[in-house]
Amino acid sequence: MSPMPALLATVALFGLAAGPASASDPVAASAPQTRAPASAETRAAYDRMDALSRSVFWAAELEIAPSDAVAGVKLAQALRDLGRYDQAAQTAETLLALQPANLDALLELGRAHIGRGQAFYGIAPLEKARDLAPRDWRPYSLLGVAYEQVRRFDDARAAWNQALVLSPDNPDVLTNAATAALTHGDAPGAEALLRRAAAQPTASSKVRQTLAMTLGLQGKMGEAEQILRRELPPELADQNLAWLAARNTPATPQPAVASAPSPSDTARTWSSLKGG
Repeated sequence: MSPMPALLATVALFGLAAGPASASDPVAASAPQTRAPASAETRAAYDRMDALSRSVFWAAELEIAPSDAVAGVKLAQALRDLGRYDQAAQTAETLLALQPANLDALLELGRAHIGRGQAFYGIAPLEKARDLAPRDWRPYSLLGVAYEQVRRFDDARAAWNQALVLSPDNPDVLTNAATAALTHGDAPGAEALLRRAAAQPTASSKVRQTLAMTLGLQGKMGEAEQILRRELPPELADQNLAWLAARNTPATPQPAVASAPSPSDTARTWSSLKGG
């Protein structure tokens, strides 16, 4: 598919094609409808809205200017936030057909493939982004996630280590590495990384929530509850604490040495962080 039709197809997903011209105005009916892109203030306002509103807005901006790189990247991001990973990847690929060296589009394509569970296809664009911006920590952090998903574990650790060289104690990188450690059954290692991440001034609430869940999986329920009560509404905190309590209350006799969390347990943990 050529770049232009693909972008217009993305716009069509949201029913945003321009309305028909008035039948009483033959000149208007035959002339293309033109609109100006939104102002910087309007764009900034939509960036603070929910993912669905952002997806509709940025699709409309792409209808006005299909080569608008900012709109293309923002639409891919909004679609990814909605869980529409295939559409996010298609949007990023279309933009890259027009601008092959667009760093943000390469990163979004990698994120979309990781999100849809097909990280193998995200490695090439992320490695290209790394080569284009070797001092940027983001490609390395995402490559670590992609390598981990395709079981290139040594490469994943090397990528995260390089990301931390470029951005020491970056909470996003530390959280990615911690998630991998927990998946491999290393809850104490994950806890150490997450404590480092949570101590950073730029750490997000999700970093602290992830730390709380990691503590809870190890039976440290008191500290886990304190964090969750600060970071989540009461009903979501209750849901997470109930799940942790069930996880720590075996239904059958357990061996003397408790087993580490399995990958399926870990997946449920990350899901519960989102209120799932």
